[in-house]
Amino acid sequence: MTLRLLTWNIRTGGSGGRLDAVLALLRREAPDILALQELRGLPGAGMREVAAALGMTPFLARSLLGQPVAVLVRPPLRIVSWSAVWWRLHHAAAVVVTPTADGPVTVVSTHLNPFSPSRRLREARRLVARCRAARGPVLIAGDLNSLDPGTDHTARLSRLPEQHRRRHLGPDGKADTRAIARFAAGGFTDLWRAVGEGDGLTVPTTAGGGEFSDAGMRLDYVLATDSIAAAATRARVIRGDEAEYASDHYPLAVELDL
Repeated sequence: MTLRLLTWNIRTGGSGGRLDAVLALLRREAPDILALQELRGLPGAGMREVAAALGMTPFLARSLLGQPVAVLVRPPLRIVSWSAVWWRLHHAAAVVVTPTADGPVTVVSTHLNPFSPSRRLREARRLVARCRAARGPVLIAGDLNSLDPGTDHTARLSRLPEQHRRRHLGPDGKADTRAIARFAAGGFTDLWRAVGEGDGLTVPTTAGGGEFSDAGMRLDYVLATDSIAAAATRARVIRGDEAEYASDHYPLAVELDL
């Protein structure tokens, strides 16, 4: 079977009349597993309505400081266990276990600190430690607000306003890639780096607003432990139609051959 996973920061719950466009795109893509971030305005009944509109089962993790995140699965997949991680996370992480043809898979939807490289690194360490306790393969998906170690980011960072550039600079004044490096050191493969198409840039969209001007950055990821990373066959950023205005982030979709 082909398992389709999609992750998307939908920008403050699709507020301002954008939720219909979000749902239209998700209905068309019909992912088996959906990781959503920035769900302000959707906790409780709102999230249940979104899940019902998509024919999926949700688990939403609330946030103390930031915005909720969620994982949704499409039947016949089901959620057999779930937990929320919010302590010392700017936003949160939703952790679910779903049985698949290859056994149970742990899926994490998360959204790392947008402002502080050092806090993003601390959050990455916390999530790696949390996921080490999982039995079987793990997928971490979401807006990690982080730059990857395998790219020269100098030109893109130079196009950011100063206050935004500082969010992506390490103690040495160079591009901060420590959070993604920490996931890699913890045994996680960047699936776009492994099987991705195109440039992989997920922000900004052409008409969704946001803070990134024309810099173009890859901030959204799907990371996988080795046992399931080997099953990845395709990773793509979804562009065009509703994706251009439904959020300031493009969705990232991954296919796994189980």
